[in-house]
Amino acid sequence: MYELYIANKNYSSWSLRPWLLLRERGIAFTEHLVPFAPGTSSSWASFRAFSPTGKVPCLRDGDIVVWDSLAIAEYAAERDPGVWPADARARAWARCAAAEMHSGFPALRRTCTMNCGIRIRIEVPGEALRKDVARIDELWNEGLARFGGPFLAGKAFTAVDAFYAPVAFRIQSYGLQLGDVAMAYAQRLLDLPAMREWYAAALAETWRDPDHEDEARRSGTWLQDLRAP
Repeated sequence: MYELYIANKNYSSWSLRPWLLLRERGIAFTEHLVPFAPGTSSSWASFRAFSPTGKVPCLRDGDIVVWDSLAIAEYAAERDPGVWPADARARAWARCAAAEMHSGFPALRRTCTMNCGIRIRIEVPGEALRKDVARIDELWNEGLARFGGPFLAGKAFTAVDAFYAPVAFRIQSYGLQLGDVAMAYAQRLLDLPAMREWYAAALAETWRDPDHEDEARRSGTWLQDLRAP
């Protein structure tokens, strides 16, 4: 059975992607949650015990180690073809869109760090953030229109949806506004049973990482903190 190493569910968008993909695809795995040490840079030593980069997520399958979220998706796809769409056009689009998320949207990551349990009002969104949000809106509308929905590349949940799932949490936390079609898709992601499971676990966590908390506080005005004290 796969072993998936992740960090705090409240903070770790990278951990969410393969966790959600495996859960929604019904692929069995054992979860190992290793919290961030105080100060994100200090986690490296403890994470090195299971990940060669000292980062999460990391998948272990016997003596095989896969230490990147996109590589985990590809590794899982070798055994479960449903990880990517069956249609060649949809599959090519989904891979491009997932890779764009994997390497892009720096303003969204910088301004809207994932923090599932808080609600923040961004007072003055910067131009770079507006461009990232507009591109996500464009991309989601394109996929839903081209392949018929309800997911980005067609009827089934695939890896591309897993890669954009953290954006749904960011929309919820920061009150980001997209068009009606994209907002409805974000809500569909939030309503997935596995997403609800992740969210409930995130709210129940009592760990607080100062670096992640400071990033969120710099983003705007905190309106609510729904996490366990």
